[in-house]
Amino acid sequence: MTCEHPSPEQELHARRASTLQMGGEARLQARRDAGVLNARERLEGLLDPQSFSEIGMLAHSSRPEDRDSTPADGKITGFGRIDARRVAVVSNDMTVKGASSSWINARKIAYMKECATRNGMPLIFLGESSGQRMQDAMGAASMASGGQDAQQYCRRRETPWVSAVLGPCFGSASWYSCLADFTVMRKGALLAVSSPKVTAVAIGETSDTEELGGWRMHAQITGLADMVVNNDQEALAAIRRFLSYLPSHSNEAPPVLPCEPEDRPDVSGPETIVPAQRGKTYDMHKLLATLVDRDSLFPLKDRFGRSVVTALARLEGVSIGIVASNPQFKGGALDADACRKASGFIAMCDSFNIPLVFLVDTPGFLVGIEGEKRAAPAHIMNMIHAVQLCSVPKLSVIVRKSFGQAYLNFGGGRNSDQSAAWCMADVSFVDPGVAVSVVHDVTRESDPERYERLHAEFSKDTSAFALAGAMGVHEVIAPRETRRFLVEALAAQRRAIDNGIGRHEMRSWPTYF
Repeated sequence: MTCEHPSPEQELHARRASTLQMGGEARLQARRDAGVLNARERLEGLLDPQSFSEIGMLAHSSRPEDRDSTPADGKITGFGRIDARRVAVVSNDMTVKGASSSWINARKIAYMKECATRNGMPLIFLGESSGQRMQDAMGAASMASGGQDAQQYCRRRETPWVSAVLGPCFGSASWYSCLADFTVMRKGALLAVSSPKVTAVAIGETSDTEELGGWRMHAQITGLADMVVNNDQEALAAIRRFLSYLPSHSNEAPPVLPCEPEDRPDVSGPETIVPAQRGKTYDMHKLLATLVDRDSLFPLKDRFGRSVVTALARLEGVSIGIVASNPQFKGGALDADACRKASGFIAMCDSFNIPLVFLVDTPGFLVGIEGEKRAAPAHIMNMIHAVQLCSVPKLSVIVRKSFGQAYLNFGGGRNSDQSAAWCMADVSFVDPGVAVSVVHDVTRESDPERYERLHAEFSKDTSAFALAGAMGVHEVIAPRETRRFLVEALAAQRRAIDNGIGRHEMRSWPTYF
């Protein structure tokens, strides 16, 4: 009796079907029970329908004993579309050996990076990985093999990189999150160098997931997470939205959406949001919502460095990046974290040809021992360095005040292409009240009459009109004229001579400071 062997085509279909089973029904069901999408479901939720084309589907572990248990070797890679634009994607499959990194799936990732760069496509990492597959990595020969790609973690921001932290992310899943332009983190996920178990064994330190690298750690303390979401679906929607503001690569301008001119009748005007008294605070997000296109404000790192708002938005359909003081936190004073946050955002916008808008209402830098411990002077200089290297259009508006060196950090003087100040704004080296106390050693409480007289003298030439008279600002405007100013200035400064493509002098800057 002869045994019929499957034809090559039958074997192909069988191997494909086996790969689609991933790590097996039991593991897939466990994820469904936990309310977490699997790696292929995430691709379906991220990409346009039926647009995914898989690369390396039949790859498997190089270890003979693991070949049949490593479909796609734990990392699903390929091309797809988001809003009809081509993207490259890597989706980690935790059901296959914990999506651990191996020499084979490292080749898959390397290929996707090469293709994304060569063909001008955004690259997306859907992260969830247990780290390095130790069986593949042990021994000197294995370590030597791992050092053969001298460009493995070299990033030049030629195309946008996006990362989602959707579960435990150790090793390469952690590295690529730190290299990304946008990192969204799901609550309950973990981002760290090594797992709690490895940490406990290696250094005897016990920790829980949240303490080691949970969302609060990275949204509020380290600033590694640009956005925090509740579930996988929200993370995928955030990725799609982030990419809608960016071009596919650094040699094209961002997409412009169709937009009807807005009279904004349903939104309170800027003058109703900002108190006239400098000592009173307000939420800068509310002011920004009156200036940009409706529902277009997309804040980044909103829980970190909170005295500054960094956000993507649109003005009449044109993508812009916003760096704005937020007096609701620390009075809008720039501290080390705020400068770090602004520097990284400015570098990202410049790398992808996104014009910048500065909204300024700051008393200056937050001084003191804690700031010096955190190297505040260095972070201040990083930020001004970024502002001055930036070659995209820069617009600035002084809202109520701009004091000290922070005036330059927020695009003051010739650091902006076009600038305006609200008619009630004040600009000076320091707040007049601080100057009185420092120079004359007097306070309002100790000698009210003398303090008020000296305060009036120091305040004499701090007005927006004095600044405009010295050509330190191009225009003085009423608060309700701010959107009009920004729209017209953006149109005037669009860099038509080079089609809006900048010099990208910060393309090799780190994505994290």
